[in-house]
Amino acid sequence: MNSKTRPEKSINESMIEQIHLLRYEDINGENRLFGGKLVSWIDEVAGTVAKRHTGIKVTTASIDNLQFKEPAYLDDLVVIIGRVTYVGNTSMEVRVDTYLENLDGTRRPINRAYLTMVALDANAHPCKIPYGIKIETEAQKGDYEGALKRIELRKRRQSEGF
Repeated sequence: MNSKTRPEKSINESMIEQIHLLRYEDINGENRLFGGKLVSWIDEVAGTVAKRHTGIKVTTASIDNLQFKEPAYLDDLVVIIGRVTYVGNTSMEVRVDTYLENLDGTRRPINRAYLTMVALDANAHPCKIPYGIKIETEAQKGDYEGALKRIELRKRRQSEGF
């Protein structure tokens, strides 16, 4: 879905899944998963996805649409899945979904976030991302089209100063 001059990677090549069993150090004063801990894990997953996709250093530029849908508690199994939804020239969007996994393996969503990651050169300046993305399914096409809409919203918010 990008310039024909650069090679493409499939979304599955850089997708990752991270699992956490919630422990006391992950819990806040209300006996729920500390939101800041989850944000840290989300950022780590997005950075790993972006680094896998680009093969170079990356940094987080923004986090959008961070929605806490349900709480998580001590001993819950939290599954975090990250995947690329869009690749531009120097930046990319990574979608990160967080689930609670039940003992029977079923999962229910508790959070979704979209992060903008920027590729960096050896001097920590933005640089061209070497790979585009290969869209292979209708779901991936929907994610890509959604990313285009979110990019326009980000540009509008930035131009309006918020």
